[in-house]
Amino acid sequence: MKDFKNNKELLNKELERFTSILVEVLPHYSALLKKENLSNPELTELGEIEHFLIEVNGKITAIKNLLEQDLFGHSLDIYYKLKLKANSGDSSAKAKLDRLRATFEDSFTSGSMINWN
Repeated sequence: MKDFKNNKELLNKELERFTSILVEVLPHYSALLKKENLSNPELTELGEIEHFLIEVNGKITAIKNLLEQDLFGHSLDIYYKLKLKANSGDSSAKAKLDRLRATFEDSFTSGSMINWN
């Protein structure tokens, strides 16, 4: 658990750093977008910032998809393994399966998980 706490702290620091840099870039980008007559250097800078933001958006989307797929896939894997054990009479697996079902139900009702069926 010590590694997790360290990784969590590092990740939070990096996310805060990322956010603070983005907070500096976005207002400048917006100001350039609103400006009517851009000079050639400003136009170049606007294009570079826009290209950069598109790349950042793609990376954020990839990270989000990775997290969602890994979390969802891992949860389903656990769910079906527990279901098999519970169906074979394992009372411990049945209790865990009931808790997992309750967690899934909470996720569905809170809107943090979407049912595509």
